[in-house]
Amino acid sequence: MSDPAVAVEPVRIGVLGVGRIGAMHAELIARRIPGAALACVYDAHAPSANAVGTQLGVPIAETAEQMLSNPDVDAVAICSSTDTHVDLLIAAANAGKAIFCEKPISLNLAEVDRALAVVDASGVPIQIGFNRRFDPSHKAVHDAVATGQIGDVHIVRISSRDPAPPPIAYIRVSGGIFLDMTVHDLDMARYLTGSEVVTVFARGAVRIDPAIGEAGDLDTVVLVLEHENGAITTIDNSRQAVYGYDQRVEVFGSAGVVASDNPRTTTTTLSNAAGAHMSTIPYFFLERYIPSYLAEWAAFVDMVRDGAPSPVVANDGRAPLVIGLAALKSVRESRVVLISEIG
Repeated sequence: MSDPAVAVEPVRIGVLGVGRIGAMHAELIARRIPGAALACVYDAHAPSANAVGTQLGVPIAETAEQMLSNPDVDAVAICSSTDTHVDLLIAAANAGKAIFCEKPISLNLAEVDRALAVVDASGVPIQIGFNRRFDPSHKAVHDAVATGQIGDVHIVRISSRDPAPPPIAYIRVSGGIFLDMTVHDLDMARYLTGSEVVTVFARGAVRIDPAIGEAGDLDTVVLVLEHENGAITTIDNSRQAVYGYDQRVEVFGSAGVVASDNPRTTTTTLSNAAGAHMSTIPYFFLERYIPSYLAEWAAFVDMVRDGAPSPVVANDGRAPLVIGLAALKSVRESRVVLISEIG
């Protein structure tokens, strides 16, 4: 047992990419994660790096290579644009740095495999950024299933609806709704059931903004997944829910049902002659998921400092991409697609 009087050095983390999500991660690491320290930041857009580095009082790396060669950096968080992830993963693995990588690893399966082969050969610890696994309510659903409280899993239902569509410029480069938005739910399906997906059937439409269709994407989709253990998962996604950021899961089994609902901004209920009125649900993903991001980083620190198992392993970054590609194929060909067809 370690001596509590002996100070434990923090895990020194560099953040590669400090756009919206990277800046959020940098702030959490710098100020809110026990056992972690923000070592430095880098962004290809120098003003972004300068702004975040100055705000948080940390060094600003001039290049990604400079960060990766810095002996004062124990681990890196890859939060840059998706098209840069593979090369940064490979460079970080070759530099012997522990890795946190935001999803998706890549939109190209062959590129994912190229990166993960290097990471695996290097032996560096890696955690993929599927933060919803760490949401206290979603995790409680997972734990109830894993401990057998609802018996054999029969049906999983996942609803994921954004309050408003992203900009069309983003949609054009996002890889499409299945690889950008649904990928979180595809990970949740595997996480909740504890079983891999074997078939996918998906349908999609443009019901919100014709410009989304003109950009080659969908804004309204439904998927049916069949798992190895016989469970069936249904997922519905919409790019626009006017009432807020809607994130719910339910697992129904032979011995019961367990579900997580949306948190409310307050627990107040107003009842009058017009009916009962509750407060709104969160409108932005950061309002809903900051607790899960904190738990995600705490798990990363445990992995790097204490050698704890990765809670989201490399294959957890690969499998949802395969399922998402199968969903895209299903929509295009109007048929059930076997996961084995994709890889």
